[in-house]
Amino acid sequence: MGDELKKMYRTVMDDHFPSEMRISFGDQTLTYRKRSWKIPDSSGQLIEKGLRYGENPGQEAALYELVNGNLEIGGCRFIAPESGMVSAISEADMIQSGKHPGKTNLTDVDNALNIMKYLISGPAAVIVKHNNPCGVAYGATLVDAYQKADRADRIAAFGGCALFNRPMDRATAERVSENYLEVVAAPDFEEGSVDVLAKRANLRILRVPRMDRLSEYAHQRFVDFKGLIDGGIIVQQSPLNRIQSAQDFTPAASQLNGKTYSVERRPTEEEFADMLFGWQVEQGVTSNSVIYVKNGVTVGIGTGEQDRVGVAEIAIYKAYTKYADAVCFERHGVSYKELELMAEKGEKDRELIEKIDQETREAKGGLIGAAMVSDAFFPFRDGVDVAIRQGIRAIVQPGGSLRDFEVIEACNEARPQVTMVFTGQRAFKH
Repeated sequence: MGDELKKMYRTVMDDHFPSEMRISFGDQTLTYRKRSWKIPDSSGQLIEKGLRYGENPGQEAALYELVNGNLEIGGCRFIAPESGMVSAISEADMIQSGKHPGKTNLTDVDNALNIMKYLISGPAAVIVKHNNPCGVAYGATLVDAYQKADRADRIAAFGGCALFNRPMDRATAERVSENYLEVVAAPDFEEGSVDVLAKRANLRILRVPRMDRLSEYAHQRFVDFKGLIDGGIIVQQSPLNRIQSAQDFTPAASQLNGKTYSVERRPTEEEFADMLFGWQVEQGVTSNSVIYVKNGVTVGIGTGEQDRVGVAEIAIYKAYTKYADAVCFERHGVSYKELELMAEKGEKDRELIEKIDQETREAKGGLIGAAMVSDAFFPFRDGVDVAIRQGIRAIVQPGGSLRDFEVIEACNEARPQVTMVFTGQRAFKH
């Protein structure tokens, strides 16, 4: 069975989707062309094929590029054909194809771009795994941004997609090549960087066309389709993030029975920066979600949970485990789990583990001074209480709960006080 599964992953499936697709919206028609690429297989034979397969082997899939039609509905003009990025990747942009891409390779790139379109104030790296970010960071340089993003969740980044908002330089390429990734994408690649990256034969190295215009996508909508089990389709506009700067946040306030509850402490400039960064990252996280950020780096990311206090706790747990693992790897060159196993076998002193555990507890997993970001309001104060106990100093959330006043009281009662702002907008992503 194991050999059969391995063979499945190596298989390039035929797809029977048509070469062209047309979608009519009333009297407007959009025309799409199926994208394929000529890529050599392991024997060197040139194979023309579209997507390798869908989400899993055994699922046929196709990628279509919008080539004609300018959709406008209700005064909203959607992204036009000439804006193509992911669906416009050509053989020339596949600097190293490794093998034909699968659906998840391109959707990972797409969601990384969905986050990166807001991160324009400096060098940044977004690492995505299974369509969720596992590490996002600004840095003084591109390599600094990557190191911070990788450190945020080194284990989840294994086999992921790393996207950069600056041309890949050799120093960053050397750092990236130390890790196993499926995809590396950037607006361009400086001399020598591809030679370093190409040492990993199956790594897909992608140049993303028009990435210099990426920030324009922060103000444009695309048509979002969701297929239903009975063959029906839900069509919606993609969301627009109304928070473009820290000035767009609203100080947390609520009224109940004629009394006004307001958060007492105004955010510092550093807290505003983290709350803005965190809310931008939140646009690419599967809901229900809570994330923690600090100094322009993600600390803990909780995704896809059913209750808000639960996901707040899971993100805290992840912050602790990732912090301990990062310290362990930097100090001993092995993961925390590997060091634990070595200690159990008597190959390493158990005190090494205990020292890392103590350091992690004292640092509260890096959460002290962090900002908490929630994609929807808190129905009860328990979600913020668990984070306040970890030393967070700022909260950004949509607001609008009947119990906003309780959450505001929790912030004002905290010592030191916690500041909080509202976005006035939910950020669900399913």
